[in-house]
Amino acid sequence: MAGEPQDDCLFCKIVTGEVPATIVRETETTVAFRDINPQAPTHVLVIPRVHYKDAAALAAAEPGIAADILREAKAVADEDKLESYRIVFNTGTGAGQTVWHTHAHVLGGRGLQWPPG
Repeated sequence: MAGEPQDDCLFCKIVTGEVPATIVRETETTVAFRDINPQAPTHVLVIPRVHYKDAAALAAAEPGIAADILREAKAVADEDKLESYRIVFNTGTGAGQTVWHTHAHVLGGRGLQWPPG
């Protein structure tokens, strides 16, 4: 069921502490942790504690938590003293989503080209 933890979800397991992660921030609604395969000097994932398959599903069901993710992305960037950064939500296989739990990538600390590739 949407919003409920999923037994087979890696990010749900990070939220519960069942799977270790390098956590950089936690709030009542979000967890932020370093990506295990960083694509930039700063590469942090910000996830909701609730389980929704992608950003579109989360925004439709719980827009306040979607806003919390963006607020925490800015806090991560501030803590890492980033002057500029990118926030990415991959939604769907064709966009590169591989974990079916909403997550925002916060990327910075180097030049980021456009369009992303």
